[in-house]
Amino acid sequence: MTDRLGIDDVRPRSGDGTYPSKAVTGEHVPVTATVWREGHDAVSATVVWRGPGERRDRTTPMAEQGVDSDLFGATIVPEAVGLWTYRVEAWSDPWATAVHSIEVKLAAGQGGDELGNDLELAARLLDEVAGRKERHKQYAALSGAATALRTVALPLGARTGPALSDDVRSIMTDHPVRRLVTRGPKRTIWVDRVRAAYGSWYEFFPRSTGGVDQKGKRVHGTFKTATRELDRVARMGFDVVYLPPIHPIGRVNRKGPNNSLTPGPADPGSPWAIGAKEGGHDAIHPTLGTDKDFAAFVRRAGDLGMEIALDLALQVAPDHPWVALHPEFFTTLPDGTIAFAENPPKKYQDIYPLNFDNDRDAIYAEMLRVTLHWVERGVKIFRVDNPHTKPPDFWAWLISSVKAAHPDVLFLAEAFTRPARLWGLARLGFTQSYTYFTWRTAKEELTEFGEDLRDHWDEGRPNLFVNTPDILPEHLQVGGPGMFALRAALAATLAPTWGVYAGYELYEHQAVKPGGEEYLDSEKYELRPRDHAAALAEGRSLEPWLTRLNQIRREHPALQQMRTLHFHHIDHDALIAYSKQDPATGDTVVIVVSLDPHEVREGTLWLDLPALGFSPGEHLVAHDEVTGETYDWGDGNYVRLDPTRASAHIISLQRHE
Repeated sequence: MTDRLGIDDVRPRSGDGTYPSKAVTGEHVPVTATVWREGHDAVSATVVWRGPGERRDRTTPMAEQGVDSDLFGATIVPEAVGLWTYRVEAWSDPWATAVHSIEVKLAAGQGGDELGNDLELAARLLDEVAGRKERHKQYAALSGAATALRTVALPLGARTGPALSDDVRSIMTDHPVRRLVTRGPKRTIWVDRVRAAYGSWYEFFPRSTGGVDQKGKRVHGTFKTATRELDRVARMGFDVVYLPPIHPIGRVNRKGPNNSLTPGPADPGSPWAIGAKEGGHDAIHPTLGTDKDFAAFVRRAGDLGMEIALDLALQVAPDHPWVALHPEFFTTLPDGTIAFAENPPKKYQDIYPLNFDNDRDAIYAEMLRVTLHWVERGVKIFRVDNPHTKPPDFWAWLISSVKAAHPDVLFLAEAFTRPARLWGLARLGFTQSYTYFTWRTAKEELTEFGEDLRDHWDEGRPNLFVNTPDILPEHLQVGGPGMFALRAALAATLAPTWGVYAGYELYEHQAVKPGGEEYLDSEKYELRPRDHAAALAEGRSLEPWLTRLNQIRREHPALQQMRTLHFHHIDHDALIAYSKQDPATGDTVVIVVSLDPHEVREGTLWLDLPALGFSPGEHLVAHDEVTGETYDWGDGNYVRLDPTRASAHIISLQRHE
């Protein structure tokens, strides 16, 4: 091995390459590198890769990506969860150099005498491969080609023909002569299970599933009532049920309705104010039920093909057991009080943030204990609350510690924060990330947003929640049912993973005040029972649309991809168009979404057919998975979207048989 050749810009790469890039089992992962050397001699390259626990390297040839581009690429498909390694090996390729020299000189009209040295050099390379110890079955073909190159009496075409044949070229490619072999740096890829990249999430509060009694009083839900809710969620096609914190809720400084400081005796408080005399982060709120009830809830979700994601909120209520047992876990102010959480002008008097610097070892160990407590009870997905307010090295340590024993555990970062923090947390090990999707509404910014997500796919995976208990964006407050429909279409098709907070399907849109993003009568502070069955029966529910979106996502593996996202030109600012393809099956889907929830919009969609693997001008079968209609499409296609009928075209694109 030498450092003779240049190997640059190796990808996939997360950040500067210090941390592993990301993939999932079965994903087609493109590996690329710029390979070069001085002069005009040809170079070649391979990807050398190895899975967790494997003792032998795998080798995949890389192909040049375009003429004289110096960019080489290959695709690898990891099939096991764990840490994979790969590197690029490059070498000077004397056979490719010899073939090129012979071909250009033949084209220039040079004769046998002028080509003598070139033909002999090529013959020696054929002898070298033919004479290797394995004495592969192609020996005769190589020896015959070498003999022909040296037979001066033959016409020049007959001398060179065997060596330039497809069979001999293939043999020499499969058994290359490698000179000046240069080994690139070793990179790593953490490979998760498929749910890390693809899934549909549904968030609801178990305590709101109790309904109302005969007197109209709201009844506190339990895991038993929440278990009944799982059937409805499963019918809509969701894969993950996400629960806010299920722990005892503090009584000190408890918040009342709409975040007021004057709760009534029956007000349940915020689930994120964790901890009371009944216990802390490893306990269940007694009104919700017991450990046995929670186990039955998790088991029923599994029977329905869903997983439970649990909120991991590392903060406490003032009466959490840690406050008395571990005062060093918190920040004590000069007046002797413990600092509560603030995000001016918001104040969270019912929550104490943790201080990770006073007793690092103790607090790290306790957070790991709590996390593993729930892993051992069947929770394999955690939605982490405000991770950008905790030390980066803590997350790198915690996630790696959990995955060392449980590599199938996934972590979603609820980090609505600046890009450096968002992508930084992803590099440290977070499986998924919340994003800025909620605030991206116009065509240009959605396009830029989608391309940014695609380009960061090796280091961070998006989870596009259309709403959250904290975030009721302005467009949902004023856009009406059409806005709810189109935002769901965007979230479900732009990214492989998307999410919905309960109430979205009922078009809940009232804010606590103009210009704010907090829900009126927020479920964070009070029970909010919902009659989904009545709304569905009366046609006041978005459930059928959410169900259809999830069904289409399952039927089309293209919608489970992110690397292949490609935007297409459409001549109307209120219409956005993009496509996705599945490398394994060739499934191709084109999505057109109207960004106007009120008016009919129409325009011409110009498809980039070569980017989709089709020929310019080719006529294709376009089947709309939303309406069931089929069209004849080509380069330019008329599209029309009426929000009273459908907010999106989701087109399966195929060649005519």
